[in-house]
Amino acid sequence: MIESHPRFPLQSETRRSFLGKGSTGIGLAALAGLLNQDQAMGKTVGGFSFPNFPPKAKRVIVLWQGGGPSHIDLLDPKPMLKKMAGKDIPVSVRGDTRLSTMSSSYKAWPCVPEIKPYQKYGKCGTEISSMLPHIGNLADDLCIVRSLNTEAVNHAPGVTFTLTGSQIPGRPSMGAWLTYGLGSESEDLPAYVVMTSTDKGKTCGQLFYDYYWGSGFLPSKYQGVKFSSTGAPVPYLNNPEGISSKGRRSLLDNIAKLNQAHHSEYGDPEINTRIAQYEMAFRMQTSVPELLDFKQEPEHVIKRYGPDVEQRGTFASNCLTARRLLERGTRFVQLMHSGWDQHGNLFTQLEKQCNATDAPTAALIQDLKDRDMLKDTLVIWGGEFGRTPFGQYRSGDPKKPTGRDHFGRAFSWIMAGGGVKPGSTYGETDEFGWNITKDPVHIHDMQATILHLCGIDHTKLTYRYQGRRFRLSDVHGHIKKGIIA
Repeated sequence: MIESHPRFPLQSETRRSFLGKGSTGIGLAALAGLLNQDQAMGKTVGGFSFPNFPPKAKRVIVLWQGGGPSHIDLLDPKPMLKKMAGKDIPVSVRGDTRLSTMSSSYKAWPCVPEIKPYQKYGKCGTEISSMLPHIGNLADDLCIVRSLNTEAVNHAPGVTFTLTGSQIPGRPSMGAWLTYGLGSESEDLPAYVVMTSTDKGKTCGQLFYDYYWGSGFLPSKYQGVKFSSTGAPVPYLNNPEGISSKGRRSLLDNIAKLNQAHHSEYGDPEINTRIAQYEMAFRMQTSVPELLDFKQEPEHVIKRYGPDVEQRGTFASNCLTARRLLERGTRFVQLMHSGWDQHGNLFTQLEKQCNATDAPTAALIQDLKDRDMLKDTLVIWGGEFGRTPFGQYRSGDPKKPTGRDHFGRAFSWIMAGGGVKPGSTYGETDEFGWNITKDPVHIHDMQATILHLCGIDHTKLTYRYQGRRFRLSDVHGHIKKGIIA
């Protein structure tokens, strides 16, 4: 064991502390380079100022529908499937499409039409499933994108790909990238908040992993803050029993002094993150209870969201909380709702899911519109992929389909506000809903387009890590101008 000499005590040394102790030359320059990675709060990053141009969207809300909502049944009507119900989708259509292992070895591919009829909504006449009447009534405010596509065929890789730009966990999430580039507009609430919910029957087995809202290799202060659906919304936010607010304030001031001294010695930006988190937590002791108190909401607003709005942790309650977060300055809200993975219960569960999510989604959009916030709030509704146009038959009998399998070759999202073209559809698929025939939108294209709506050139918002500059859209992505108003 090596012991410290009394005249030359051993000190812990890190790369940052070593570089930080140089007062001139390479030491100072290297430290500045390291710390510059943490200077993105509305300042210059990598030589670029953000936003790069006036944004159409100042804030974003992602209504994530986990499991893969069926574009065939909800957003992309295909009369041919009804005409050929029970008959095989031609091999000339199927080609060599990659499918999940649950259906890739099938010998029959029976067409299954939408389980409920479509209806034309609004002056634009967009066809949307009659299972989504409240969303349909807002058709003139919506852009239905019918030509998304992804390489992913399973849930976790698909979600990770959409939200981080890679099917492999470890990269920053979309919300982390946006808060890294644009910073926060609220001093009392996090810039990036996440809430989760599930269908009442808990029919889906998918988990919502923390890396779906993680900061990856960005400083950890950019990761999403998850609000719990039970107990304290944010763990350890409240003072322990016997500790007054004044006592907590004094404690935090003393801890901050110690952390600042530590930072001056080592120069680790994570120390500043820790200080900021303590301060934010102190302010949230007041802001979060007020945020979650719906008593001041008008009765007609509460009714819009449906009967579940008063039950904390439901999709409806999370939607109203999201609106309250957005109007208080939170930049990015991510609601993650599961229950759309309908392999064996499509004919019963899909309508239940629609009943639980349709009214709250529409209420949120209408709420933003009433407050003149929809014009600069980007609303995104969708999942990691769609569902197969053919029926999945777990019994082995193709004449008795029970659901639809995962399908990434073509699927649909709903977008609203924040600069998207209202009352429109973008992209087309063939008569079976299998192949994209017009205006394809790859996941990287959608990422680039979302950042563009927020005033960011997706090629400029980068972070240097392990020798290369990473970005949300990886090395791909094209802005789809037809989606933009």
